[in-house]
Amino acid sequence: MNKLLGKYVDHQMTSPLEMAHHSAKIKPLATDLAKSGILLVATCLRVEAYGEESRLRSLDKAVFSDFSYKSVAGTVAIAQRLAEIASGAHSQILGENYISEQLTKATEFLDPTLPIRQIARLAIDVGRASRERQRFIASFNYDQIVRDIITDRFQYGEAPDCFYMIGAGMLGREFLRSGVGEKFRSTVVITRNPKNLRKRLRSFTDRKVSFIRPAELGSVPEPRSIVIIATTDVNDDYKTILQDALLRLGPRTIVDLSSLPVLSETVASKLSYVSMYDREFLHFINKNNEHLEQQRSALCSDIEDTLRMVPIDVSARTT
Repeated sequence: MNKLLGKYVDHQMTSPLEMAHHSAKIKPLATDLAKSGILLVATCLRVEAYGEESRLRSLDKAVFSDFSYKSVAGTVAIAQRLAEIASGAHSQILGENYISEQLTKATEFLDPTLPIRQIARLAIDVGRASRERQRFIASFNYDQIVRDIITDRFQYGEAPDCFYMIGAGMLGREFLRSGVGEKFRSTVVITRNPKNLRKRLRSFTDRKVSFIRPAELGSVPEPRSIVIIATTDVNDDYKTILQDALLRLGPRTIVDLSSLPVLSETVASKLSYVSMYDREFLHFINKNNEHLEQQRSALCSDIEDTLRMVPIDVSARTT
């Protein structure tokens, strides 16, 4: 069997926004690459590919042509890299927990018998366990950032009106579960398919949640409402509809958690708008990372020690 190899580029090697644009372009290749036995990890902050060396050679032009990538070779080194990613050691927000779920989903495209899938699943388990042992846990998460922004926007005792959420993927569902919008008069999810989403979200929260289509948003101005954008599934037509609706709505603040900002600069300048790349948001990230940076070395050592003790048992021999 060919030697296992990994190639990667992430936000530490270029700007986070540039990485997000590249990842969005590469993500659709995941299914086809999996059929070739290649694990593609494409999140908003990284594009990484792992598999047999002979199969990875053809990816330089298709996946990494615009970047100077790094490589990692061999079973142990790949397991170490993937475990560190799963632990949050290489995330923009150190210690965040969403990345391990994203890694798990990436492996689901692969044949369960493939060595690279087995190595990745082991690495995810090791990374999660080391994160817990070393308490390498972000001092906040996205819902805490949103809570703090809401608190800042309602400093003078005004009663919040409506908590709008655009999208209900993994991050959006966590907002519903954690009750971020509990202080608001109502919670409304904006979706293109209300009936389908209502069924999917029935078990995620006890709080009453309403569902509306994008075109129904903004029938009247709501200066005491907050809008959270928690989806990356926004094509150009949908973006135009949302921008027009948000201009009509005129909310207190829009918090955009999409890796690719939904609002254009022109529209954003007319609204109170915070994206993941704005100073207010980055302040929270820097504060968290200052605390955890000094713990990262111990975390990676813990992962290395664990992998040394755990036999990496795969169905075929790897180097």
